[in-house]
Amino acid sequence: MSDISIQGDISPQELEQLTAVNPTDIRFSAMNLLARREHSSKELRQKLLKRFDEPALVDEQLLRLTEENLQSDERFAESYLRQRISRGRGPISIRQEMRRKGISDTGIQLAINAEQPDWYALAKLAFHRKFGNLPAEDIKEKAKRSRFMQYRGFEHDHFQHLLN
Repeated sequence: MSDISIQGDISPQELEQLTAVNPTDIRFSAMNLLARREHSSKELRQKLLKRFDEPALVDEQLLRLTEENLQSDERFAESYLRQRISRGRGPISIRQEMRRKGISDTGIQLAINAEQPDWYALAKLAFHRKFGNLPAEDIKEKAKRSRFMQYRGFEHDHFQHLLN
């Protein structure tokens, strides 16, 4: 094992330059994150603040990205909605998750209106994927199926007819 020695001392100014957060670095990190998938502004801010301890600079770069339409909560909401629908999630679950990600109720409703999902058909698909076409044998089995659908975030109206 070799010891690394530093020749000379580092001045406070040099140390500050070495550890200073550069707005370009923040932007580069944000662009890398956005290249992988869409992020809400809240989600992107949280991830950037884990890497950079400069909230003002992070907010400044996020504003720039939003103004340049490189980050869009609307685009994120539409993408996230499609992804969660494809995973068999219902409207209640999706709304809660999107709120946690920082999407406003208006933004959520706009995304749902744009996608216009058929919650009844999606509930039927999720139900049959899990339970097949066999009817429930007893009330205990019906309760189990109902809990599953509620856990998935579907409203009772969406799956009630499937329990009979």
